[in-house]
Amino acid sequence: MVSRAYSVAFQGVEARMVEVQCAVTAGLPAFSIVGLPDKAVSEARDRVRTALTSMAIALPSKRITVNLSPADLPKEGSHFDLPVAMALLAALDILPDDVTQNTVALGELSLDGTLVPVVGALPAAMAAAEHNRGLLCPAGSGAEAAWVGSTQVIAAATLGDVVRHYTGQNPLPPAEPGEVPDAPQGRDLRDVKGQERAKRALEIAAAGRHHLMFVGTPGSGKSMLAARLPSILPPLTPAEALETSMIHSLAGLLDEGGISRARPFREPHHTASMAAIIGGGRQAKPGEVSLAHNGVLFMDEFPEFPRMVLETLRQPIETGEVMIARANAHVKYPCRFMLVAAANPCKCGYLSDPERACARVPQCGEDYLGRISGPLMDRFDLRVDVPPVAFTDLDLPASGEGSAEVAARVAEARAAQTSRYTGLANMRVNADAEGDLLEEIATPDSEARALLVKAAERFNLSARGYHRVIRVARTIADLDGSETVRHPHIAEAISFRLAAPAIA
Repeated sequence: MVSRAYSVAFQGVEARMVEVQCAVTAGLPAFSIVGLPDKAVSEARDRVRTALTSMAIALPSKRITVNLSPADLPKEGSHFDLPVAMALLAALDILPDDVTQNTVALGELSLDGTLVPVVGALPAAMAAAEHNRGLLCPAGSGAEAAWVGSTQVIAAATLGDVVRHYTGQNPLPPAEPGEVPDAPQGRDLRDVKGQERAKRALEIAAAGRHHLMFVGTPGSGKSMLAARLPSILPPLTPAEALETSMIHSLAGLLDEGGISRARPFREPHHTASMAAIIGGGRQAKPGEVSLAHNGVLFMDEFPEFPRMVLETLRQPIETGEVMIARANAHVKYPCRFMLVAAANPCKCGYLSDPERACARVPQCGEDYLGRISGPLMDRFDLRVDVPPVAFTDLDLPASGEGSAEVAARVAEARAAQTSRYTGLANMRVNADAEGDLLEEIATPDSEARALLVKAAERFNLSARGYHRVIRVARTIADLDGSETVRHPHIAEAISFRLAAPAIA
């Protein structure tokens, strides 16, 4: 007789169902696991055997074979310990067979039978709900998995608790979702002295999820401005929070089962590898572009990143997803993020300052910013020169608008876009609009179109640049509360599209 339990194998954010089959047959005593397991899965037999021994359950002197079906799907991770144990317990008539067949299980076993939390509980719960099964997981993963809501989640602390629950000796209550932590108090835009044009660019970028680049001398406030971007972004919608949390669950970044409504803000160091930025590694883990999904990817010292790493950003920026290709699998992750880059105008950093610039002007700047290819630079919707702030301005008291006032305008603009794109797949903000839809929602009036055509001819805008100007203008119109895209909106969008003086 073959007993069955179920678990999942992760391919990106997709959790594929795996049937764990166990047969106890006559023959020389042995315990083998087949079905393309990795090292961690193969070692499950020793953890399961020892955990059962700690519960005073002796394995019979027979041949125990566990098959993970489908056999051609790679199985990775220690979360297969619990389903292997459940299938074996069902084969020994300790657990009812119908219970194990109606439950998706995942969890790592300690040698004493304690269940250790594992990554991926949230996407596993989604897969269980799709197949009309319940989910069994370690106690430390229950609060995370319970957010799905459409399936019953049982979170057990030990393997003994699992046996007592399913045999009716001591039933466990369903797990409850973790609490939503309050968004941390971010830094306020009011702290930034001057830089009104850069603040305006931040507001436009936040309202329409447009890519933004700051270029300026060292200490001019580029990183300071970017660090305050989260304070003006609207919270994640429930659908966005679930999408983002599934990726963070696979990366093991969810804190005690809590799903945050704050948008991700990732800032990798410029020494990061391609696998760290795009994703990859032994188990094709999500990279920074995916961890920033629905949020911000801030790349300071942008030209210092390896050229190959920068070039790999081009496709994810356009498609909103990244495909990690391996010999045995192709893993896809979503990555709709806002790219914010900061760079000095040249290697020494003082290209625009005649008193401090090096003797290699202008080659110093051309060589340095030349590390950023033209096609990648063309993907930035907003380019801003950030001049140094005078010392006299630093002594002035804080003035101007704070993050709360700007965030209110951004929220209104986002609400208008949410209403506009309701019912349209993969479209939530103006940065997603393209083709006929973009022409429909952002058609400039006659005066604005004449200005746009003139600017496109005068500055030799590419087709991508032309459409990105229209998208930015649509966002500016949303901030202005205007139904139509008018001349001032196009003019402002063009002013941000043109290369900053330091780049030219």
